[in-house]
Amino acid sequence: MTKYLISFPSSAMLVPEEDFQAVSDEARAVVAEAQAAGVYVFAGGINEGVAPVRVSADGSLVEGTYPETRKIEGGYMILELPSREAAQAWAAKIAVACRCDQELREFMYDPLS
Repeated sequence: MTKYLISFPSSAMLVPEEDFQAVSDEARAVVAEAQAAGVYVFAGGINEGVAPVRVSADGSLVEGTYPETRKIEGGYMILELPSREAAQAWAAKIAVACRCDQELREFMYDPLS
């Protein structure tokens, strides 16, 4: 089984205030469905109120991120699935629930996980 990252930036989720609770409920329903199916690994969002720091190889801290890194924010879900087609189907469910496009990325195999 392969782990997949399904994500979206905060700016993509343009939901009117009056629809936000429905979107939240629908997204939680997809999470519950993934948990029940045994494919859920993790989900959450970046806390945009806390500035990132970079920890150097010597252990020192540097404010911010790598210069070439785009802004990282938004929502993330990791699922473990048997195929890319299954991952696309789950990404579609999340896109419907969140009412915005989702990015789908595959994690490379890690023999220690």
